[in-house]
Amino acid sequence: MRRNLSVALAAAAVATAVLPGVSAAAPPSSLDWGPCPAGVAEPGLECSTLPVPLDHRNPGGQTIEVAISRLLSKNPAQRRGVLLVNPGGPGLAGLHFPVDLAPLLPQSVLDTYDVIGFDPRGTGHSAPVTCDLTAEQQVAGLTPPYAHDAADVREQAGAARAVARQCAAAPTAPLLPHITTANTARDMDRIRAALGEPKTSYYGGSYGSYLGAVYTTLFPERSDRVVLDSNVGPGGLDSTAVRRYGRGMQDRFPDFAAFAAARPEYGLGTAPEQVTAKYFDLAARLDRAPEQGFDGSQFRKLTFGLLYLNSRLPALAEIWQAFDTSTPLTGPTRDTAARAAAQDDDNTFSSHFAVICGDSRWSRSVPAYQWDVALDRVRHPMLGAATANVRPCAFWPFDPVEPKVRIGDRGPSNVLMVQNLRDPGTPLVGARELRWAFGDRARMVTADQGGHGAYRTGGNTCADNAVTAFLTTGQRPAHDLACAAEPS
Repeated sequence: MRRNLSVALAAAAVATAVLPGVSAAAPPSSLDWGPCPAGVAEPGLECSTLPVPLDHRNPGGQTIEVAISRLLSKNPAQRRGVLLVNPGGPGLAGLHFPVDLAPLLPQSVLDTYDVIGFDPRGTGHSAPVTCDLTAEQQVAGLTPPYAHDAADVREQAGAARAVARQCAAAPTAPLLPHITTANTARDMDRIRAALGEPKTSYYGGSYGSYLGAVYTTLFPERSDRVVLDSNVGPGGLDSTAVRRYGRGMQDRFPDFAAFAAARPEYGLGTAPEQVTAKYFDLAARLDRAPEQGFDGSQFRKLTFGLLYLNSRLPALAEIWQAFDTSTPLTGPTRDTAARAAAQDDDNTFSSHFAVICGDSRWSRSVPAYQWDVALDRVRHPMLGAATANVRPCAFWPFDPVEPKVRIGDRGPSNVLMVQNLRDPGTPLVGARELRWAFGDRARMVTADQGGHGAYRTGGNTCADNAVTAFLTTGQRPAHDLACAAEPS
């Protein structure tokens, strides 16, 4: 099956020749706006759909529909254009994102733009894909289990292979090779054209930073003001980026250790070193004997997830306290732990795998993963033996349909990156690599704080003001800007 598909894709590439950006040929002259689907509908939010080619190399072939939403600017005199937004992922639907984002954005930004959301292809209401994942497979989530030895890696390889086979056998398997970042970027340009806009501004966080980087690389003259928050490196979510979650946790954890040590009521230690030791003690204990539905691997991933926001640190300390004292989780603490450990849904995981496996080539050697796990267990002992473990991409049944988009410095100087110094999900090292790849196209604003998400979520006035000024006036810092820590 894999060989036949590769031959077919190669033939298609020869027949259609060049791909890179692909123009938005013959877009609809207008979109029909109306109520949003159930579960998305909100006051002021309008929705529509746009047909786009499944395979952008064959614009006259099969189409899929992409669901789009908008929050209109209420100040026509100040309106500049549209701000296309993406919440990250990949695998996250974005139709509701304008409503989620609006309370965080200054009124000046909301006046300047119509905020445009969309479900990326393969997600939500945009040709959703499935791998028919079981509840157990969904609980396993996007990060593989923590591997203690080579046998654990072999076991995870079997689980990853099963997921890949299910994806290949599912009804939506023919869509999977086309659920890629580059094709989503091309859909974005179709959205821009259908809106009747000569250019689009953009805000995207986490994986959305990579999507924005790909868009402005493919369509440099059609991108206006581009803000990339919490930045993935220029290679996207490849094996290097996902292994860096282990490094990100090591970078971020000292913030929590200091928080817990300063609050002796949690009983987790009175010095950061003691809190760090407590982490390894609890993980080892739960490895031996799971409690309240959590084993050591789930405890590690729960801790990692709750490090994303400063507002979650108290809940994390309470959860640790409950495990440390063998006290049942109750009330809001139980609810927080349950949400952090909960399965998501089949579509989220299926589309996530489609994108990361379709964007990049992954090693197919189980011994290579065993080596990486052994190395990262030492380099990043808190989580590295999980993040280096085998994913379904190792056995993905489809080759990438095109080479990865190379982020470079060709195009206007219209990119502003904003980045926390201690981001667990997208560590600073990746942001620096992306900044280097963009060259003079970009400026980067760093904030001396931890957590995932910098603009209007971290509480750094210096960084927030720099981004707001860029979105509303187009003015960027003359040089990269380092924002000092501010009192919490």
